[in-house]
Order: sequence, then C-alpha cells, then structure tokens
Amino acid sequence: MATYEDFSKLEIKVGTVRSCEPVKGSTKLFKLEVDFGPLGIRQILTGMAPFYPPQDFVGLQTLFLFNLEPRKMMGLESQGMLLSAGLDHTKIPVLIKLTEVVENGEGVC
Repeated sequence: MATYEDFSKLEIKVGTVRSCEPVKGSTKLFKLEVDFGPLGIRQILTGMAPFYPPQDFVGLQTLFLFNLEPRKMMGLESQGMLLSAGLDHTKIPVLIKLTEVVENGEGVC
C-alpha cells in the first residue's frame, strides 16, 4: 500500500503536446515537445509509436509525470512521462483526454 506521503511526492501536471516526431533509429519512441504553461516547455519521450500516428498527439492536452528524474533514451533526454491507461502490454494503451480545457501546468490532486 502506498501512503498519502508517497502519492504527494508525485507531481502530475497538465500539458499540451506542441509537436510529435519519431525518434531516429527507434521503432517505439516519439519525441514530444510539451507546453506546461508557466512551467515551460519540456521534451518528453514516449514509447507510443507502435500504437498511434504522430498526429494523434499534436494538440493533445493530457497528464504527465512532471518530477520524474530525466532519463536518456536513444541519445535524447526525456524530462517527464506521458501517462496513459492500461497496464496490459498486449493491448493498445489508452490516451487520457481531458473533457475540459485546463491551464497548462496545473497539478492533479
């Protein structure tokens, strides 16, 4: 069981994807440029290329794990993580789409 203290360490923020392009040399990765409003623009890599075309991400306002330690993949730094629904790796992950527009950078509680 996770405690509330464990959960409170996670910074889940709303961001809007400004651009999405395949990562050269990878069949799985997309490079996203994500607008977090007053918190700035971040580069986030996601392994969604096998499931969705890049145009499905451009303009998408969704949830990201914001305070994840940066990680290098294919020579690029990912500065967060796109959240999606579905842990069964045999199925297509479901993108989380907000039902109303929220200010970029807003947190989730």
